[in-house]
Amino acid sequence: MNKRNRINYGILIITVVLLGIGSRKFGYILPRFVASYVGDTLWGLMIFLIIGFLFNYLDTNMVAISSLIFCFFIEFTQLYHSHFIDSIRSTVIGGLILGFGFLWSDLICYSLGIIIGVLIEKGIVLSK
Repeated sequence: MNKRNRINYGILIITVVLLGIGSRKFGYILPRFVASYVGDTLWGLMIFLIIGFLFNYLDTNMVAISSLIFCFFIEFTQLYHSHFIDSIRSTVIGGLILGFGFLWSDLICYSLGIIIGVLIEKGIVLSK
């Protein structure tokens, strides 16, 4: 993999974040199935893009594996509840990053988002 263009990745990250916020804010106009899962899919894609942005020389497969490990780790931490971690989750940023409750469907959505990231990277030249 050539060095990733951080400007392109920055634009993609911002776009995905805006789409994710929009999917939550305007989810009522989306089909129920899409509204239920698009935010988590975009979150997986965003993590893929952020890792690709931060480690712009890393191979696409390593970015995908790293993203998958990160997303799955965050999801499995949602099985743990203590006053400390739940107080972090109660903040807007903490809730967005750490989530609230474990769902198997989230793991599928994250995986799909990461696969989309891989396809974007391999299908559309974003480097140089």
